[in-house]
Amino acid sequence: KWGDLGITGEWANKPISLYGRNATSGTYRYFKENALFGGDFKPTVKEQPGSSAVVNGVANDRYGMGYSGIGSKTADVKALALDRGKGPVAAVPQNAYNSTYPLARPLLLSINYKPGSELDPLRREFIRFVLSSDGQREIIKAGYLPISAALAEKQMAKVGLKGAESPEKNRAVSNSIIQASK
Repeated sequence: KWGDLGITGEWANKPISLYGRNATSGTYRYFKENALFGGDFKPTVKEQPGSSAVVNGVANDRYGMGYSGIGSKTADVKALALDRGKGPVAAVPQNAYNSTYPLARPLLLSINYKPGSELDPLRREFIRFVLSSDGQREIIKAGYLPISAALAEKQMAKVGLKGAESPEKNRAVSNSIIQASK
């Protein structure tokens, strides 16, 4: 019940309505390992096929609470600060970047690449775009956080590519997100 979390008044005796991802989701596995510390979900969790469905469920359920990727957050829900004994840490970009938000994680992109070989033109241009400032702006538009210019350069080098644009341009994209979160 909400009262178990210290909520008083009308909400105190209301059951918490739980929403989460289904077992095929990487978000499900990450949350299970890092928030439940390997424990299991209650059978009352309403498993959803995607993060947007979790957010919609919570947004339309007055007593709802759930977890999803931050990229699915809407104005109808609130990302909660988390406290692991050192005080609450807000779910803001700078806390994800500096690893103080306890449930921040990277999203991974995998491609078929044999080390030492050359990428085919389609994969090469896809990777260049994703790691460019234009690609990082698209990631921001989707609600996710950009990577740093240094990390973009490092990832490009892993597949035998050199940066397509200046590190300063990518750094400006990353810094604008950090500044906006303050």
